[in-house]
Amino acid sequence: MPAYNSIFNPDSSPPTSTNIGNFPLLPLRTRVRGPAYTLPLDTSLPAHLSPEPDSESYDALDEVLSLFRANTFFRNFEIQGPADRLLIYGILWVSECLAKIKPAMSGREAQKEVQNIALDTNFSIPGDPGFPLNQMFNPPTSRQEAETLRQYLSQVRQELAIRLLARIYEDGSDRPSKWWLSFAKRKFMGKSL
Repeated sequence: MPAYNSIFNPDSSPPTSTNIGNFPLLPLRTRVRGPAYTLPLDTSLPAHLSPEPDSESYDALDEVLSLFRANTFFRNFEIQGPADRLLIYGILWVSECLAKIKPAMSGREAQKEVQNIALDTNFSIPGDPGFPLNQMFNPPTSRQEAETLRQYLSQVRQELAIRLLARIYEDGSDRPSKWWLSFAKRKFMGKSL
């Protein structure tokens, strides 16, 4: 059985999407500032739920969170389009966030820990020597593209951290969901950011 691929693959290739290297800059439903086009927010939806996939508010980050648990079991992933690269990066980022959350952490402590790593701007992007997936990603062609990609990835990291914390602490308790933390030690494709 193959891993689940992104439903955004048809929309993530030029000319319908801007790509830097072969990484797509897809629209996001977010309040975090950055270069991504902003999709409309669905205010009737609780923070821990995603819109339906056919909704105009459904974005690639909703897909990352919905496919995370299923895809973490796979060591191989066949890239079928640019949106799959965002899916891979998102899954690896969620794994890194889960590794920071401990079972005894309150929601406030977890938010502080995860937001600290999400706000850190000193992370590797495709083309940097420390980036673990350089064989799958093309580097940016200019310094300006590299800065735009760094800003986009920072926006993705911050928004995914917000949504992940909303799901882990969705029941209102001050303890994280054991169903999410059980995936903290798993490494998608044997890699980590």
